[in-house]
Amino acid sequence: MFGAVHAKDARSAVLVPARYDCGMSTTEANPWRRVSRRTAYENPWLELYHDEVIRPDGEPGIYGVVHFLHRAIGVVPLDLERDAVLLVGQHRYTLDHYSWEIPEGGGLFDEDPEAAARRELVEETGYSGGEWRKLCRAELSNSVTDEITVLFVATGLVAGPASPEGTEQLQVRWLAFDEVMAMIRRGEITDAMTILAMQQLALERASGRASAT
Repeated sequence: MFGAVHAKDARSAVLVPARYDCGMSTTEANPWRRVSRRTAYENPWLELYHDEVIRPDGEPGIYGVVHFLHRAIGVVPLDLERDAVLLVGQHRYTLDHYSWEIPEGGGLFDEDPEAAARRELVEETGYSGGEWRKLCRAELSNSVTDEITVLFVATGLVAGPASPEGTEQLQVRWLAFDEVMAMIRRGEITDAMTILAMQQLALERASGRASAT
């Protein structure tokens, strides 16, 4: 699903580059063949593709793909002296419930992910500067979307005024690292990017890399 096929039928299909932010396996053959693609819906943030495909079993089928027009980014703001994490609280429209999360947002694909994460952190919390390190990259829901996230950890941040967007009514709260992990275990934090970033840090600590943070 890393290229777009545009043709009247599968026999004359031609593979052309598509807009994806991830690598393609060099060891496993792709059993899917895309025959055609049309945009079923689009807005300034995403596109919904309707693909006519040849399935791995050789039968014709369809596949819907949600393509986001921005890369997902997030950061764990970490106070090393207090071993505390800065979380942002907001009501998530899609699920209709309140959610505590690390600061998150989106950046254009031609924008440096760290620069985008720094901008989002300032907008949502007012914190800036500091030392940054990439934690990991992850695929957020790879059966229906090509969305990739890049996650960071930042220390030594400096407080300042926040400037959230009109769609954001935010609370900001510092919580102990262990309490954030406990909230994840209790199911009080369910945001995927937050869980991924925090568990990555916890794994690093368990393996002795905590001093590098």
